Amino acid sequence: MSTNKSFSTETSERYSRALYEVGKEADELEKIETDIKNFQSLHAGSLELNNFIENPTHTIETQNKILSLLSEKLSFSKNLKNFFLLLIKKRRIFFVKKILDSFIRLCSKKRGEIKASLISSKELSSLELENISKELSLSMGSTIKFDYKFDKDLIGGLKLQLGSFMIDTSIKNKLKKYEQQMLEN
Repeated sequence: MSTNKSFSTETSERYSRALYEVGKEADELEKIETDIKNFQSLHAGSLELNNFIENPTHTIETQNKILSLLSEKLSFSKNLKNFFLLLIKKRRIFFVKKILDSFIRLCSKKRGEIKASLISSKELSSLELENISKELSLSMGSTIKFDYKFDKDLIGGLKLQLGSFMIDTSIKNKLKKYEQQMLEN
């Protein structure tokens, strides 16, 4: 069975697997993952950094200087710094967001974690979220990590998405179903 992956997706996954293997071999996966999360939040919040990375007109030397300085200021592991320099050398630095996202997913997968999206109509406490996570983790046999959002427009209930599996107990959804039934009749 073949899958049609884009060049950027395939390349990103290959580079992220390579970084994972290097980190695993050096026994610094946790440090690299933390460094990557720090870089991702900086990357997401800085239009200048985004533009710098996505601009192919910068010389390799300029990109090396900036990324080396950034790595030093943020205390990145030596392997992550070298990885960034490799991406620059191979002219793949503009894939960095996809590569790092792929790396984070790979680390979660290797730990047996499953990402799920939870949206509720009322604000849930961290204890309630933890209890829901524990219950689902027991029934699924894997650790569940939530991307949690509060949406007052749901009126009541919650929405849970776990991969392609979706549970929608929201009143908004039920009203939408009733509306559809009335329109069909």
